[in-house]
Amino acid sequence: MNFTEQQRRNRRRTQLLLGAFVTLFGVVGYAVDVTVIGARLPLATMTAALLAAAIAGLSWRNGADWVLISLLAEPLRDSDPEHRQLANIVDEMAIAAALPRPRLYIIPDPSPNALAAGPTPARAVLAVTAGALALLDREETQGVVAHEMAHIGNRDTAVMTLVSALFGGILMLTDWARRTLAFGRQRGAGANPLLLTFVVVLMLCSPGLSRLLAMAVSRRREYQADATAVALTRNPEGLARALEKIAASEFPLRAATRGTAHLFIVSPLRRRVDDRDGAWASLFATHPPLAQRIALLRGMRTD
Repeated sequence: MNFTEQQRRNRRRTQLLLGAFVTLFGVVGYAVDVTVIGARLPLATMTAALLAAAIAGLSWRNGADWVLISLLAEPLRDSDPEHRQLANIVDEMAIAAALPRPRLYIIPDPSPNALAAGPTPARAVLAVTAGALALLDREETQGVVAHEMAHIGNRDTAVMTLVSALFGGILMLTDWARRTLAFGRQRGAGANPLLLTFVVVLMLCSPGLSRLLAMAVSRRREYQADATAVALTRNPEGLARALEKIAASEFPLRAATRGTAHLFIVSPLRRRVDDRDGAWASLFATHPPLAQRIALLRGMRTD
């Protein structure tokens, strides 16, 4: 497994995402210029492109913090023994992975899960739910932390965090397209039918665009992170048991959304498509089947 190539691939993917996002906003701005404003100076096009660039820049810089806020995450408490143990495990895995120690947070939710986010290893965050701390033993927690440290080291978190933040931008774009259509209808004769059609298509296809954005995060990244975690811990059984316990939990993670689901070690949405494999599942599922991941872990040898 060439981790250096994986890091390069994620850097290229991040650049393509940012470029495509700014271009998409610019195209919709051009549609507004032609169908609504009708001015020679492309004011809406420039405004849209600048807005998209600002959203993308802020997403890159602050996306991890936005994710933490949306999940109501809290810093660790030194007075809590479980929190101190988590901090010790993260220190161990950071040393093993030769990475900076990420900022640590607890998500106050009974559903067991964990995530990592951040544009670079130096600015990464790692969050574990209260349910995971209560349910998992030390070896299992170590496997989960090692998995998340693998995402940080492989630069998966850069793409994953950017996708979460840009989901909000896609929703904003959808609303803008809807308003553009309404204004175009009011103007009547001043509207260009071809570009109005484009706006309608964009409005109807925005859920699919959000899904395509999430597809930038390959399901294969989870297999790679599992394998890296085993290389760090030399203990595939710990992570396998952790995945089994997380899968068996009946508690939904209430704060999770479609925009943050791909960040977690196990999808918090608990959809049937997440338990399937194949091309169709790859279009709509953010994680590979848990049973397959566990089987692969138990087939690994560390001697």
